Amino acid sequence: MTWSSRTPVIRRAGAYDVARVAELIATAFAPLAAVSYLVPEPRGRHEIMTADFRILVEHAARHGEIDLIDDAPAVAVWFPRVGPLPEPPGYEQRLATATGPWLERFLLLDSLFDKHHPDEPHHHLAFLAVHPSRQGRGLGSALLRHHHARLGGLPAYLEASSPRSRDLYLRHGYLPRETFALPDGATFWPMWRPGDVPSAA
Repeated sequence: MTWSSRTPVIRRAGAYDVARVAELIATAFAPLAAVSYLVPEPRGRHEIMTADFRILVEHAARHGEIDLIDDAPAVAVWFPRVGPLPEPPGYEQRLATATGPWLERFLLLDSLFDKHHPDEPHHHLAFLAVHPSRQGRGLGSALLRHHHARLGGLPAYLEASSPRSRDLYLRHGYLPRETFALPDGATFWPMWRPGDVPSAA
């Protein structure tokens, strides 16, 4: 039996998984146009992005839900936005330390995310990442179905960062909202999944 013919085993990640999850997200997101804008210099880009992602992954380990496929690897990082969600402790200082000379670019992206984020109660998919060697095998879909089954009628929201990911989310019942872009044209597709949408097969 090949790996692709088996149902992936998804578990809830904890604090001890934070470092590997942040590194996985940085690896999976490396080709994105937004990443090249955030850190224009290739040297050190992976380390900076890993440190940036680690801030939110640590926060999700406390205040969110991290679904991890260990042997793939693939991960989905969610934040239930059904009540007040605190900011990561020391966020601004940690972001400045992580991003160095590129801080203003990260702050701009944060402001764009905040501007377009809906106010209604929902679950927010902050990151869906699959290692490049495992992409195209249905792992992202498996992670989406896993969480959608637990939403209990709540909507979900995300910001797709590539046409490929946008198309994946469309297949899972997400509806596009108005796009926004970074100064170099790197585009994000905000997407909303109503609470009454059945899970995709």
